[in-house]
Amino acid sequence: MPSFLLRSAVAMAASAAYIAYRSRKTEEEHPPTGQFVEVDGVRLHYTEQGQGRPLVLLHGLATMGVDFQLSGLVALAARDYRVIIFDRPGYGHSERPHARSWDVLDQARLFQQAFKQLGLERPLVLGHSYGALLALALALEFPEAVSGLILESGYFYPAGLPDLHLLQDSRIPVVGEVLRYSIAPWLIRAAWPTLIKRVFAPGEVPAAFEAYPTWMALRPSQLEAASAELGQLIQCATALSARYAELSLPVTILAGREDALLPSETHSVRLHGALASSELRLLDGAGHMLHYQAPETLREAIDSVATRSTSSTHVPPAAPPIDPLGGSAGPDA
Repeated sequence: MPSFLLRSAVAMAASAAYIAYRSRKTEEEHPPTGQFVEVDGVRLHYTEQGQGRPLVLLHGLATMGVDFQLSGLVALAARDYRVIIFDRPGYGHSERPHARSWDVLDQARLFQQAFKQLGLERPLVLGHSYGALLALALALEFPEAVSGLILESGYFYPAGLPDLHLLQDSRIPVVGEVLRYSIAPWLIRAAWPTLIKRVFAPGEVPAAFEAYPTWMALRPSQLEAASAELGQLIQCATALSARYAELSLPVTILAGREDALLPSETHSVRLHGALASSELRLLDGAGHMLHYQAPETLREAIDSVATRSTSSTHVPPAAPPIDPLGGSAGPDA
């Protein structure tokens, strides 16, 4: 038994060393392509494309901003909008200090300050999956900070968690940390083709997604962010869903009828019933990744919310004055 334990420890140490090396290498192979803004001591990475009315894109759990760019949605929207794509804290090239909880309300506060520092006056906000829940948190906590929401394939109610067992296992105290740095990246990499197929079901995985930097998503730091958010999901949705009726800004909700990860009836259809100001678009034959499967429909939804928010007579309450925190946007890294 001692010999077995020793061999196991050596194997895990070797695996951890390789994963650390592979994480550094993938960051070198995929350097930041945008700019950084420091907000409340947190360095956020974002990319920007196009001119016009500001449109912020917030990605989902376990992914990063490049996902939107690969889908073609950014190029489509940038024809008429100033599109800003953030890496949320802990994802891509954005920091995630351990001293904070980083639930949706904490992230909403961070992005509200980021909007101020980047001069984004009441942008439209499009959120995908977890990002859709974050977009709702932004609108509820800071109604003066956004003018309209486009919510794609969101998790809105505490109705069970997405089936992501490997991320759930890595939430276990101590054991989870060991898994993230030694075993979990290998297990998730082995399951990657099956997982991605399920996320894109019922359609095929598009060729554009082949350029997605898989090992960036498998870094222990990003797995930690994803597993933490998964663990907070029910609590966050429980707290926010009690407040949805407060919203009066224009909202368009989009979901695929065949979404295998977050059933549309459980989340998107129910949210539409709770929001008098919302439109609902359910797409036949589509799943969770509408920005790949139906980017033109998302672009139409963006235009619809933009038009409705421009003609709306609703005036959000004024925000109390605050001093801007952190530095301004820096040069390309």
